[in-house]
Amino acid sequence: MALGHWVFLYTAPGLEPEGRVTVVDSPRCRTVLVGVPDVASGVRYARTLGSEVQLVELCGGFGPRGTAQVLEALGGRIPVGSVGYGPESVDGVQAIFS
Repeated sequence: MALGHWVFLYTAPGLEPEGRVTVVDSPRCRTVLVGVPDVASGVRYARTLGSEVQLVELCGGFGPRGTAQVLEALGGRIPVGSVGYGPESVDGVQAIFS
């Protein structure tokens, strides 16, 4: 089975609690980008995902705790991955968020 429908959840302070959704369709795959203001909103959004979604990717803003919350909310029915930054990028990421 090929990947045909996936969701990327990202945090962006100031967005609507229900999420700002952008859909990118190609002939073979639907990518749904969902911006939420915080992790709690992302967890709530994840609970609404239907069976057509094959996987969920989370931005680094979810961190390990937020990732665990999304995994729990989905109950194992959809695989969840998360973005992480290696040691070579830590200083750059710290500069953005400090």
